[in-house]
Amino acid sequence: MQQGTVDALPIAMLGNKQNASHDEPVWIYNPWLDSVVGCGAWSIPLLLLAYVSSAASTLTWSVFFYILALFFNYPHYMATIYRAYHKREDFEKYRIFTVHITLLVALTVICSHFWIRSLPFIFTLYLTASPWHYSGQNYGLFIMFARRAGAQPTNLERRALYAAFLISYAVLLLSLHSGPSADPLFVSLNIPAAISSRAQILLAIAFVACSTFGLSRLIAQGSFRRMIPSLTLFSTQCVWFLMPALLALVEGFQVPRSRYSTGVLAVMHSAQYLWITSYYAKREAAATPNRPWRPFSYFAILVVGGIALFIPGPWLSSLVFHFDFTRSFLLFTALVNIHHFFLDGALWKLRDGRIAALLLNSRAQIAEGTMEAGSRAMTALRWLAGPSSAARALRVGTASVLLLWGCVDQVHYYFALHSSNLADLKRAASLAPYDTPLETKLARQALEEGSPQESVAAWQYAIKANPVDPAPRDAWLRYLTQEKRLGEAYQLTGNWLKLAPRDAALLVNHGILAQQFGHADEAELSWQKALTLDPSQADADLYLALELEKQENFEDAIGHYEAYLTKVVRRPASELPPAAKLIGVALQLADCNTRANHPDLALRHYKMARSLAAQTGERKLESFASIAEASLQAKLGETKKALPLYQKALLLDAGLDDQHSEAVDWYLYAIFLRETGFPARFVYASLLKSQSLFSSDSNGQEVAAVKRVRLELEGQLGPEASAISRNPEPMLNAALKLNR
Repeated sequence: MQQGTVDALPIAMLGNKQNASHDEPVWIYNPWLDSVVGCGAWSIPLLLLAYVSSAASTLTWSVFFYILALFFNYPHYMATIYRAYHKREDFEKYRIFTVHITLLVALTVICSHFWIRSLPFIFTLYLTASPWHYSGQNYGLFIMFARRAGAQPTNLERRALYAAFLISYAVLLLSLHSGPSADPLFVSLNIPAAISSRAQILLAIAFVACSTFGLSRLIAQGSFRRMIPSLTLFSTQCVWFLMPALLALVEGFQVPRSRYSTGVLAVMHSAQYLWITSYYAKREAAATPNRPWRPFSYFAILVVGGIALFIPGPWLSSLVFHFDFTRSFLLFTALVNIHHFFLDGALWKLRDGRIAALLLNSRAQIAEGTMEAGSRAMTALRWLAGPSSAARALRVGTASVLLLWGCVDQVHYYFALHSSNLADLKRAASLAPYDTPLETKLARQALEEGSPQESVAAWQYAIKANPVDPAPRDAWLRYLTQEKRLGEAYQLTGNWLKLAPRDAALLVNHGILAQQFGHADEAELSWQKALTLDPSQADADLYLALELEKQENFEDAIGHYEAYLTKVVRRPASELPPAAKLIGVALQLADCNTRANHPDLALRHYKMARSLAAQTGERKLESFASIAEASLQAKLGETKKALPLYQKALLLDAGLDDQHSEAVDWYLYAIFLRETGFPARFVYASLLKSQSLFSSDSNGQEVAAVKRVRLELEGQLGPEASAISRNPEPMLNAALKLNR
């Protein structure tokens, strides 16, 4: 039952003549079944079970819920199809839904298989509309039970209760669309968290007001005992939609965007739907002459029809057109659901006399409903539903094939979940070879078990099924680069760009490989294209900056370095690159500014690099940044600022296991002291320290430079040089404490 289907009931239906009396039964089948399934009393236990099971045994419970879909989710869609198509008058009455919208959805299914980027938008629409649809069914059943209990809500009371159901959905909607989405299938509205939380609090207050007013007035019209079904349904609505939002606000619980509406909630909704539609079909059959109720046949039709709706389409599109099985399955799932929302909203209206007669125990209208229901099957289905042996054989054969197909689908799903078992993954792939996520799992497992050829074959299947999915492509590229097969990697990225010329990440990787083979112009062009297609590609800015710096195009390089840093600092903390990389880029940017004669900007970025290194414990990089900044300050004549930076770098060096860097830094400090007029004894001690740290395999020119300056100072210092050489430590300690 769809939202809004009973919000404008005719006043005539509110009279005593058409409402159940207080003596008639409220329950549909029996209190236990109706309260547990129909009214959703099992919600909390099942939701807790789903939560616990997802943490305990993902494989077992995933298979269990997938099997449940075969007997609950799929048949519940078929129940709507059965209701709309099995009678000519229903088919004609809802022709815009049974024909025109059906054709539109079918056309969308076909087009979406060719428009690759449509899936996230279609799936987001499905995930957003599902809770709306569930709320509509809960509200319709809530009103139905209230009327069966003898309640006669006024328009104001109905609107208040209807608003309460709408508000509970709106609260969940805000929770789903708060902040950015980490799910590639969900396109979030990215509502700021502060705005979303305040809006949810206001809506919660409105919900309490509307529900208090509506429920108190409704209960006053009848006994509390007869209102138990309606109250249970109302509590189910709260558990389904208000409780997740409340947990998100209080405990920081994150509503799983792609699983909340499609997991256990969908199973409960589907079971509820089958419960009420089976009752309706049973009453309809009882009210129609010569049509005995056959529950087994009814449910068999729903199961077989449900399989026909969901399973053959993805399998055929995958096997015949080599289309990605998973993406096709998600498209069929989303669009069949959306079609169901339209059709269901049109069919189930308590303002419809026949529906009211069969669901509200309204005897005055059962006769009328009986007269309206006396029609034959649609002409196109007469023969198929007829008693001939050929028709019976076709029905049995078709049902058998679909049931077998459903079993194969279950087996494929079961084997596909065994991501750590290569044999099971191969079995699943043999059934559906063009399943990109499955082939990616198979390739990863085969590589772990030392079968690279099988990995390559799996990646090829995955890329053929979905050329724009970066996962198998990047995995294959990673494998080739790790194996130093750069020529193959370069050739493959060029071929893949023919299939996905607007893939920015692929362009970045192709540029890296082109640069490895000396094709600087091609690399630069690839990175420029990547930034044009996707300005958020920060790595493209970094690679361009490095290449432009090599070409001594410092001004353009500076722009790309700055763009890189600006983009990455906006990312969430979990997505930031390593601190060492950020510090390195800041140092490159500072060096570029130095060479471009922008000393003020260079000093600012050296300070930024030094500060970040200190915060993240990157002592070696902090030392490097201190030396670089000190050298620039010295060139600018800022001796007072340069001196403590040199000293800070040398103190950091002492705690690092890098003698060569420490040797170079002591030499630079010695030259600084000499050029700025400090006493020669400090310079000499620093040179002695530098020379002692150089190893035998150090750069000969560096050692020669140190030795040359040391010899000059020995002649200048005379006997004092010998004294310092015997015990340089006191002089070195004094050198580290010098001040201007």
